[in-house]
Amino acid sequence: MEKPKKLRAALLSSPGLGHLIPVIELGKRLVADHGFEATVFVLPSRSSHAEAEIIESAMTCKLLDVVELPPPDLSAASLGPDAAAGVRLVAMMREAQPAFRSALTAMEARPDVLIVDLFGTEHLCIGDELGIPKYVYVTSNAWFLALFIYSPTLDKEVKGEYVDRAEPLEIPGCKPVRPEDVVEPMLDRSDQRYREYVRQAGQILMGDGILLNVWEDLQAETLAALRDEEFLGWVLNGPVYTVGSLVRPARPAGLGKELLEWLDKQPSESVLFVSFGSGGTMLAEQLVELSWGLELSGQRFIWVLRKPTAKSLDGSFFDVGKVGGGNELLSFLPDGFAVRTRDVGIILPSWATQVDILSHPSVGGFLSHCGWNSALESIVNGVPMIAWPLYAEQSLNATLLVEEIGVAIRPKELPSKKIVGREEIEKLVRTVMVEKEGHTIRARVKELKSSAEKALTKGGTSYESLRKMKEDCKMRIHRIKKAH
Repeated sequence: MEKPKKLRAALLSSPGLGHLIPVIELGKRLVADHGFEATVFVLPSRSSHAEAEIIESAMTCKLLDVVELPPPDLSAASLGPDAAAGVRLVAMMREAQPAFRSALTAMEARPDVLIVDLFGTEHLCIGDELGIPKYVYVTSNAWFLALFIYSPTLDKEVKGEYVDRAEPLEIPGCKPVRPEDVVEPMLDRSDQRYREYVRQAGQILMGDGILLNVWEDLQAETLAALRDEEFLGWVLNGPVYTVGSLVRPARPAGLGKELLEWLDKQPSESVLFVSFGSGGTMLAEQLVELSWGLELSGQRFIWVLRKPTAKSLDGSFFDVGKVGGGNELLSFLPDGFAVRTRDVGIILPSWATQVDILSHPSVGGFLSHCGWNSALESIVNGVPMIAWPLYAEQSLNATLLVEEIGVAIRPKELPSKKIVGREEIEKLVRTVMVEKEGHTIRARVKELKSSAEKALTKGGTSYESLRKMKEDCKMRIHRIKKAH
């Protein structure tokens, strides 16, 4: 009997580790668990050692084909020197469309399905050109998706700036969004970022469905609202498939000998990991307060230290892994800090293999910017968080992690709005690492770790959701062929 033909998936990732890693991991799952062939097209920013390492690793993976698209010419995009990371991402993806179209048509065998990430929605039209189903992979959570797809409605209904409202933004069937928690593009409705955001929200509806990097038990109520035609289901054009938690697998060997030896000597769950993702930066004054807070807490720590910024909190998005050397970075810390903490702390310059550190048994807390990729990596490794949101949708994520999911604590004021003092930082660190409230959060995150693992195994909700996506995809392919 002839074997059934494998479906060929083409996946497109925008620059940035928060997009690149989950897209690659999705490709691996499609191949390993669901019998696809997968080609991942990446648009590298070519400004990051970390990004280059991730792409190289994917290229050596036998499960996937990886194709690097040429860097787009942004001369016509009229980007100023201070253009926000989100605006640059949109421009890069828009200008890359001819190269992506050419790369797809040059494939030996045409793909059967197209999957793009959130910044790739303009490429959905290529799926129509090729006559294949097309999906959007939202590498974030269900509450973010609800706000995103409802934003064109809010754009029409709400007058004035969202952040000036006294009342939360109501989203049918979902937790309301406080004005201070709106995603960064919604902070200024006259800004180009906002116009791009609303436009993308309209484009996502061109897809035949949405893949979401969560699992059913994590956000059951919000997922129900997204699927209920009386709430948010009427907005969507197709199903929402939960496929998470898709994170990069840990590789203890990736830690490096010195760091691994140090971690192996520390008591179980005694080390706080401090990192602000691939792009997060902070003001020099905040860096000093964080230093004192860590020292005063008396807790062990690993700190991925990055050069402070003068203004932008996403200042390293296109420069992660190559900003500042060790000696230069230490100059931004209080005098004697490195000497006084050398027995309890390790400072890593600019970037580290985050998931490898989080997976080590000695790590018991994570002070994080709350990018969704980082949040998932913390959850699947059973590590409670101190939420320190900086930009993008991170404030929304932080509220979700603290108030709804129950795996984090956070400062009284948003770090993006106000300097958090050393005394408060000391209290936060001690709370999550050694006090009773921290033990309660730790128990909760370990429950979710088990839930996440179960979702991805055969018969689990995320496994079955991807299987359903495959079956739906086959039906769409059949209908498209029949129509032609």
